[in-house]
Amino acid sequence: MTTKILIPTPLRPYAGKQEVVEVDGRTVGEALNNLTSHYLELRKHLYTDDGRLRRFVNVYVNDDDIRYLQKEDTPLKLGDTVSIIPSVAGGTGAGVAEDALPALTHDEVRRYSRHLIMPEVGMAGQRKLKAARVLCIGAGGLGSPAALYLAAAGVGTLGLIDFDVVDFSNLQRQIIHGTPDVGRAKLESATARLSALNPEVRVETHEVMLTSANALDLLAAYDIIVDGTDNFATRYLVNDACVLLRKPNAYGSIFRFEGQASVFAVAGGPCYRCLHPEPPPPGLVPSCAEGGVLGVLPGIIGTIQATEAIKLIIGAGQPLVGRFLIFDALKMRFRELRLHRDPECPVCGDHPTVRELVDYDQFCGTPRAADQAHPAATESDIEPEELGSLLRRGEDVFVLDVREPQEFQICRIPGATLIPLGELPSRLQELGEHRQIVAHCKSGVRSAKAAAILRGAGFRGVRNLRGGILAWIDRVDPSQPKY
Repeated sequence: MTTKILIPTPLRPYAGKQEVVEVDGRTVGEALNNLTSHYLELRKHLYTDDGRLRRFVNVYVNDDDIRYLQKEDTPLKLGDTVSIIPSVAGGTGAGVAEDALPALTHDEVRRYSRHLIMPEVGMAGQRKLKAARVLCIGAGGLGSPAALYLAAAGVGTLGLIDFDVVDFSNLQRQIIHGTPDVGRAKLESATARLSALNPEVRVETHEVMLTSANALDLLAAYDIIVDGTDNFATRYLVNDACVLLRKPNAYGSIFRFEGQASVFAVAGGPCYRCLHPEPPPPGLVPSCAEGGVLGVLPGIIGTIQATEAIKLIIGAGQPLVGRFLIFDALKMRFRELRLHRDPECPVCGDHPTVRELVDYDQFCGTPRAADQAHPAATESDIEPEELGSLLRRGEDVFVLDVREPQEFQICRIPGATLIPLGELPSRLQELGEHRQIVAHCKSGVRSAKAAAILRGAGFRGVRNLRGGILAWIDRVDPSQPKY
């Protein structure tokens, strides 16, 4: 019997770049085994060395999460579709007594009049919004639309956590910032925009990196958390802090043309760890800086997050608790998958073992943010100036570019050969027997993984270009554009 298996975007490079693969199999396990027997690189990402399905991978049959059934022994019937869903890098005002809610001024009545005439909101709902305290973690792609709409809706106190500055590359999607803000602290830029939009809203800024040491204190002061993080370590940190503090977490994530949204850490509902008990291996899922993102996508997902926060505050509608929303912008299609609370979850389960925040960089196997920004040099690194000198002398150096073709079109090192990282294991024969191989990507992260693959395959003289092509442009060839 043939079954369709939907391949998520991050894993498509390991499945012939296909979105849908048809395989034979009477059970989920047989189908996945037949799939990964054909695509061996995909198997490495889905299964551990001892043959277990990795815990960051969820498998759905049609729209049902099968983890709490027989999982891989789940039988398949004609017409079933198997989906592989990997990880992709608040109390509310509803329970406040009405007489304790702040009153609305005449100006606020005029401002929120379209809310006030809705029976689901009304005066009581708008006063709940005014009493609410919502924290947006990140003032970037997701945080921009979420913060703008929460401020416009009249959330009384809006907290923002960020420690970055506005860059030109942000402007394609981070709509809370403008061209004049480039080089300005994101919190300063966002505060000015939000205050101009609605001066009735109090904006509280926290220009810090969220860590295990400060998360509980920062999040405790707010009713609802809007998670706009862009890395797995902070995402697990936010989840665990929300569960420990009993704060609803309006979750969103984006990658290329795909977005995800849900509401975690509500009493009786699942948390992020119920969906993904463990993070993917470092480097498997590219960041938006590496993989790209459609500029309007965070607007859609961030607005959904803001909608969920508002619903939680006013106590209206059905929030995305136990429901996992997936949006495909290319097909303009939403899918909703059911998500259950895992009774064995170490954070929100029946017998939790995580009772305090841990080292999430260690948990995710990723370098700390400071180390990523200024990674230490290793013996296998080569500086841009040294590579430039070797090339000018005409030495036998094979420059391997492991970026994607669209990145190669923007800028390139003269003479470089493009082999995207996902294709590298199957194209090793193209490297020949050069005495020196220098791998590079945008900033050095993907190429470090490529260098490890080459060394593992027996190649010698492999080096990684420190800082990637961005450092090459800064220090060797400033005539090329940066992205």
